[in-house]
Amino acid sequence: MELQTTEVKQIATQLLSGMLANPHVYPMVSDESGRGQREQDLIIAAIEMAESLITKVEKNNKDN
Repeated sequence: MELQTTEVKQIATQLLSGMLANPHVYPMVSDESGRGQREQDLIIAAIEMAESLITKVEKNNKDN
């Protein structure tokens, strides 16, 4: 379980950095200096995407 937690954190960090760097997804820092609702929404989305990717890979590995 610890390995999956580490994987989720790593993948979520990479996804989040990509989203933050994309001006179409994230045009500017909010008034809360990076701690606002917009940033929190992106963090949650990155975590959910990372968990989904890991679940799909694990399911795919079990099927093969």
